[in-house]
Amino acid sequence: MSKAAVLGAGSWGTAFAKVLADAGTDVTMWARRGEVAESIVTRHENADYLPGIALPPSLTATDDARAALDGADIVVLAVPSQSLRDNLQVWSPMIPEDATMLSLAKGIETGTLMRMSQVIIQVTGADPGRVAVLSGPNLAREIAIGQPAATVVACTDSTRALALQKASATGYFRPYTNSDVIGCEIGGACKNVIALACGMASGIGLGENTIASIITRGLAEIIRLGVALGAKPATLAGLAGVGDLVATCTSPLSRNRSFGERLGQGGSIESAQAATHGQVAEGVKSCSSVRALAASYDVEMPLTDAVHRVCHEGLAVQDAIGQLLGRRTKPE
Repeated sequence: MSKAAVLGAGSWGTAFAKVLADAGTDVTMWARRGEVAESIVTRHENADYLPGIALPPSLTATDDARAALDGADIVVLAVPSQSLRDNLQVWSPMIPEDATMLSLAKGIETGTLMRMSQVIIQVTGADPGRVAVLSGPNLAREIAIGQPAATVVACTDSTRALALQKASATGYFRPYTNSDVIGCEIGGACKNVIALACGMASGIGLGENTIASIITRGLAEIIRLGVALGAKPATLAGLAGVGDLVATCTSPLSRNRSFGERLGQGGSIESAQAATHGQVAEGVKSCSSVRALAASYDVEMPLTDAVHRVCHEGLAVQDAIGQLLGRRTKPE
């Protein structure tokens, strides 16, 4: 039996820990706050992030990272993208030497413009074959209640990818393997930005034609950037691209979509954050780093640029829509 340490007890980290436990993997979660760990152990619930969801009795938790990592052959990194580096610098000496590290974080690091796998490799010094990423249409609450979903586990080492697949395959969660780490990470980082755009459009009262257009043109941006970085277009046409994009752009369970909707309704970043219990949607930070990464490769991403300008330069959502519609026409 595999032994997994899930570092991070937010909604997706908790849901994926449940998946691993349901698949028969021995799982210990690390929570930053002791009361969250205690709730998972004693009440089998993470009331802060997945209230009302019963967790398997076999799933245990601790606020001691060293205890969680002891003997783990799978280390799941389930903290936000912009805090991954700082956390890893603390955890790295404790991670077992040959453990596979699986990133659930979706973003591009501010400043360095690194993907999460690159951050992991740089901080830990691990061989790239030890680092995997997971991406797909994986809304945490739906998966936690056992609704069917699929995902992609990407790793350049096929043996490790297959081991992760086996450790997380259940009757309701179907992981596919892939070797295209870049494609999975670009799809996962960029879809949050496009979901913000969809939420903004919905918030000002625009309908399904607009949303479908944003999703489609957003996908074109994602593919352009992914291909420039070496991703395979087929990856971005699959679960880690289109699948994740559609789920995040259309579901009220999507934090990025909901956050964008509040901005479209006239709310500020601060008021939208307050309405999401103090949590900032990943896309708010990622839009700037994705935009900078695209510029460094001379890739045009007008939707991403518009989201950045709304979130960080004070551009009104209505003006952003007008500017996008005012761009010169051209072949698709």
